[in-house]
Amino acid sequence: MSEGSSDGEWRQYIGGEWRASSSGETMAVENPATREAFAEVPAGTVDDVDDAYAAAADAQSEWAALSRAERLEYVEAMHDELKDRFGEIAGLLARESGSASGKATGEVGIALSDFKTALSEEPPEEDVRDSAFVGGKRHHIVHEPVGVVGIISPWNYPLHLSTRALAPALALGNTVVLKPASDTPITGALLLADVADSVGVPDGVLNVVTGKGSEIGDHFAGHPTPRVLSFTGSTQVGRSVAKHAGEQITLPALELGGNGPFVVTGDADVEQAAAAGAVGSFTHQGQVCISINRHLVHEDVYDEYVEALVEHAESLDVGDPSAGEVDFGPIVNESQRDKLADFVESTVAEGATVETGGEYDGLFFEPTVLSGATNEMSAACNEHFGPIAPVIPVESEDEAVELANDTEYGLSAGVFAADVDAGRALADRIDAGMVHVNDHPIQDEPNAPFGGVKASGLGRYNGEWIVEELTEPKWISVQHEDRDYELLE
Repeated sequence: MSEGSSDGEWRQYIGGEWRASSSGETMAVENPATREAFAEVPAGTVDDVDDAYAAAADAQSEWAALSRAERLEYVEAMHDELKDRFGEIAGLLARESGSASGKATGEVGIALSDFKTALSEEPPEEDVRDSAFVGGKRHHIVHEPVGVVGIISPWNYPLHLSTRALAPALALGNTVVLKPASDTPITGALLLADVADSVGVPDGVLNVVTGKGSEIGDHFAGHPTPRVLSFTGSTQVGRSVAKHAGEQITLPALELGGNGPFVVTGDADVEQAAAAGAVGSFTHQGQVCISINRHLVHEDVYDEYVEALVEHAESLDVGDPSAGEVDFGPIVNESQRDKLADFVESTVAEGATVETGGEYDGLFFEPTVLSGATNEMSAACNEHFGPIAPVIPVESEDEAVELANDTEYGLSAGVFAADVDAGRALADRIDAGMVHVNDHPIQDEPNAPFGGVKASGLGRYNGEWIVEELTEPKWISVQHEDRDYELLE
C-alpha cells in the first residue's frame, strides 16, 4: 500500500508530506467501465495550491544547486521504480482511464521513455564570444532552469502527459507542482508523487494538488509563482489558462485541441490506409488529441475505403479493460459520451449515413463510421474526441489539402499515398505541427518535436525543444581590460 493512500483513500503530496485537503473534502475516483468508485482523493483548495507552490519555490534553489549528476540519480531512480511497477501502473490505467491493454502498456512504456530521455536532455554548453563593440570584453551565455513549473495534465493519457513535462523539468533543475485531471488523479499525479517519495526525491521538488478544475484551475494557472505553465487539454480551456498565466508573465506551454485530417490519395493501398485509419480513429476510443477526426478520401477509392474501415471498426473487441484483454474500452464520462451522441445525431441530420456504430451502452460507445460526410458537418468541423470516423469524398489532392486546412486547428495529420515523394509533397502543404506519411498520426517520439500550430497550441515537447521551454538564457559579460568610462551622449 502506498504511503499516500490508506484503504483506497489518497492524500495530496506537498512539501514532502502526504496531507488531506485543507477543506477535508474528497472526490471519488470511478472506473468508467463500471462506474464503481474504487478510491477517494482530496478535493484540493486554493490554499492547497498556494502551499504547493510555496513548497516548490522553497525547494528550487537547493535542487538547482545540485550537480546535474546528482539530480539525474533521482530521475533515473524514478524511472527504475516506474519500471518495477509496470504491471501495477498498466492495471491502474485500465481501471481509472478505461485504457485497453495495448494503450495502457504503451503509455507506461512512453512514460518510461520520458524519464530515460530526460537523462540526456541538458541545456546548451556555455557559449563564450567576444563583444561586438568593446575591446577586452567577453560574453558568457549560460542556460539556467526557469524555476518552478506548473503542470496541468489531462485524463486521456494521464501518465505520459504528466511525465513528458515532469521528467525534463526535474532533470534541468526545476521544481514542479502538478495538478491532474479530476477523472484520473492517481495515474495523472499521485502515483508519480508516490514514486518520487519512494526513491527519496527531496521535499518540495515534486508537489501534487488534486481537485476540480472549475474550483482551483484558474488559481493554479494564474498563480504568480511558476515561470512556466504546461497545459494539455482543449483549446477552449487552453485560452483561459493562457490568459491567466499571461497576466502573471508566466510562459504558457500549450498542447491543445486538434481536428486531424487523414488524406488518402486515389492510388493509395486501400487496405493499408484503412488499417492505419482505424488505428488513428479508434485508439483509446478516439480520445486522443492527435487522432484522425476526418478521413479525406479520393473518390476513386472512396467506397472501397469505407467498406474496409467498417470491417476494422466491427472487428474490435469492446469491453471492460480492467476485467480482461479487449481492444476498445469505455468513454471517460457521461458528459463526453453525450457530446458524441449529439455529434452523430447532428451529422446524420445533416445528410451523413451511419455505416456502423452510432449507439452506446452505458459508457461504451460503438466504433462509428459515417459515410457521405462533408467538412461542414458537426462531427467533421468540430473536435469530437471520440470513436467517430466521418469519411469525406474528395475529387483531387488540391481539394483534400484545402479541406484539411479548413479548420482553426493544426495539431496532427496523416497522408496515405502510393508515391512516397507525392505523399511528402502533400505533407508540406498541410498546416499542422506534425504530419505522418503512410502511417497513422498516433505518434510521439522523444527525438521529434511534438506540438501544433494555429489554435492547437504554443511550444513543443521532447528533446531539445522541451529544453528550450524549461530553461532560460542568461547573459553574463566580463570586462577583462581596463577601459575609459564616459557617459553616453
